[in-house]
Amino acid sequence: MRQFEIKWAVFDYGGVLAEEGFVAGLKAIAEQENLDPDTLFESTRDLIHDTGYLTGKVLEETFWREFRKQTGIQRTDDDLRNQILSRFKIRPWMLDIVQELKKAEINTAILSDQVNWLDELDVRDDFFKYFDRVYNSFHVGLSKIETDIFDELITWLNASPAEILFVDDHPGHTRRAESRGLQTIHYQDRQGFTVRLSQLCPTITSA
Repeated sequence: MRQFEIKWAVFDYGGVLAEEGFVAGLKAIAEQENLDPDTLFESTRDLIHDTGYLTGKVLEETFWREFRKQTGIQRTDDDLRNQILSRFKIRPWMLDIVQELKKAEINTAILSDQVNWLDELDVRDDFFKYFDRVYNSFHVGLSKIETDIFDELITWLNASPAEILFVDDHPGHTRRAESRGLQTIHYQDRQGFTVRLSQLCPTITSA
C-alpha cells in the first residue's frame, strides 16, 4: 500500500524535463542579430500565443512568416527552428526520477505548452516512453495560460486535484494549477525540486 496520496506526477517539458531551448534559442538568435534578447523573447512568446500556433490553430510556416514580419529577421524556417530545437537537452536525472515514481506506482504525464516540435524532440530523444500520458497544447488546443487546461487535466487523469502533482518552471502556471486544487512544485533548480519532491514522495530515493 502506498504511503502517500499522489497518484499522478505531471511534468512540464522545457525548463523541467529538459533545458529550456525556446528561451536559449531566441537569446542566441537575438545575439546573432544584435537585438535585445528580452525584447525578442517577450515578443515571440506573445506571437506564438497570438497566432494560435501554440494551440494548433495554424501551422509552423505561418508562425515563422509572422515572426519575420514582426522582427525583420530574414532567416529560413529551418535555421530559426534549429536554433531552438538544438538547445532542448533532456535532463537524464529527471528521467531517473520519473522511473522511480513509476516503480512507486505513481503514474506520470507530460503537460507542455509546446507545438509540433515536442513530437520531433521525442523522435530525437525517445522520452515519451517514460510517461503514461502526454498532453501537448498543440494537440489539445489549450494552453497553461488558461486555468481551463487544469480542469481538463483533472478529467483526463480521472483523479482528484489533491492526487495530482504538477511540476513547472513558470510560476504563473503553478499558481493556476494550485487554484484548481493541484499540488505543485515550482521548479527553480535541482536541489529545491528534489527537496520538495522528497517531502511529497519520501520513498523516491533519487530525490
